[in-house]
Parts: sequence; structure tokens; C-alpha cells
Amino acid sequence: MKLATYSDNGSDIRKIGIVQGETLTDTGFAGTMLDLIAQWDAQSDAVARAAGAGQGVPLSSVRLRAPVERPGKIWAIGLNYADHIEESKMEAPTRQVWFTKAQTSINGPHDPILIARDAPFVDYEVELVAIIGKRGKHIPADKASEHVFGYCVGNDVTERMWQHAGPQWSLGKSFDTHAPIGPWITTADEIPDPHALDISCSVNGQKRQSSNTEQLVFDIWQQIEHLSGAMTLEPGDLIFTGTPGGVGAAMDPRQFLKAGDVVRCEIERLGAIEAIMAAEA
Repeated sequence: MKLATYSDNGSDIRKIGIVQGETLTDTGFAGTMLDLIAQWDAQSDAVARAAGAGQGVPLSSVRLRAPVERPGKIWAIGLNYADHIEESKMEAPTRQVWFTKAQTSINGPHDPILIARDAPFVDYEVELVAIIGKRGKHIPADKASEHVFGYCVGNDVTERMWQHAGPQWSLGKSFDTHAPIGPWITTADEIPDPHALDISCSVNGQKRQSSNTEQLVFDIWQQIEHLSGAMTLEPGDLIFTGTPGGVGAAMDPRQFLKAGDVVRCEIERLGAIEAIMAAEA
């Protein structure tokens, strides 16, 4: 099932819909996506009935929002594809390297991404994002899949000057609009193996990143095991699982994003997010 947060008719009111091909059907659920994920066991049958009712509208007639607009936690792993480690001229980590992204960095799948004032070194990083569905602490890797609600496409947009201004990366990763996700959540039952998906990013139609999630250094189950050793993972938490090689900062010469550039991130079976870069007013 593909679940989207959307608004229609120019409204700011968020609704939850089911995407079926080029059609979106409202679920009738009164809460947010976070609420739906937390109540999924009780609500899934009603959502399935809504999907079967067939009273949809064209997907093109609505505005897709970030599927989870205020996640409790956003964690992202660094240096998790071998080709990205190599191009970064860094040693392969023996332990997982984590940083956070602020809630306020979340952005819609097709909304403009801002280049902030005096922060021009903005880069793209396509990533598979896992959405936690079941609360847990000390989750073993062989049980981790039971805690995933679904997956979506993400772009771990990064301001490189701020990222490398100190030993902590989170400020450079947390600018407003720098965590676009979507276009919807594909529930985990539709993705039997998240470690076998083609993943790519293009800028103005030019392919920059192209890989497969089988290349993850630490797989998603290992990531969940590691994070849950430190904290309780809760429904709606987001995990950005790493980016492959091909980032702009590693090109020769370096290629950073500028106003007017169009960035498209795509993952097999999950869809694509695409946004124009815009200068902050």
C-alpha cells in the first residue's frame, strides 16, 4: 500500500490518502500520518476498505506533502556506501557514524529546496528512508524488519561549509527544507527486500548518483539494532540509511547546487521526489 499525506483545492488541511496508480483515494482517517502509523493495527482494515471503494481523484490534482511532517526523531547514517567512502577520501568506518537532522528540515516531495543566505555550498544525497512502525528498544537485527512500517525516498540535502565547520555534522544537515521525503510511504509488505533496490539522483536531467541498496555497508537491520541500543525507537521515526557515491562535493571541479537547478531522487518501487532549488529570500 502507498500512503500519502496531501492537501487539495489550495487548502492547508492535511489528509491521508492511498495512491493506486495515478489515482489517490482519501482514507477518511481523521489524524496525521504519525497517528495512523501508531494506530495501524486498529486502522489497517478500514484503510484497506477505503482503498477498495474506488472513489479516487487524479493524483495530479492534489498537492503531496511530506508523508511524515513532524517525526519524533530523524537519524541519518554517514559513510554507508563503499563508493561514497572512497570519494570522500575517508577510512571505512568500523562503527556506524550517525547524525541527526532537525524536524524543521522536513520538506514536501516537490516543494522548493532553499539555498540559505551565506550558505552556498549545498549538495544532494539520495537516500532510502525507513519509517519505524513499532516501538522498540534493544531490537536484535533478526527482528528489526518487524519494526519497520514502510519506506520512502529521501534527499539528505547538505550544506558542506557548515557540515565541516566543526566535528559535528548536524548543523550542516539541518537547514530548513533540507530533508525532502516522499512521494509517499510504501508499506513494508510491498518491499520484501529493501536491500535490492536501484537508487539514483539526477541534477537537471544529468545522472549524478546510481547504485543499489545492496551496496549498504551496514544494512537497515544492523542500523535499527544499533540505534535501538541507545534509544527507544517510536512509530514515525525516520532513518536515512546512507547515500551512494556521486555527490557534488566529490566531483572535479566540485559542483554545488544553485537556484533553478532541478534535483530528482528516485528509488525502485518507491517512486521519485523532484524539486527546484531556490534562493532563500
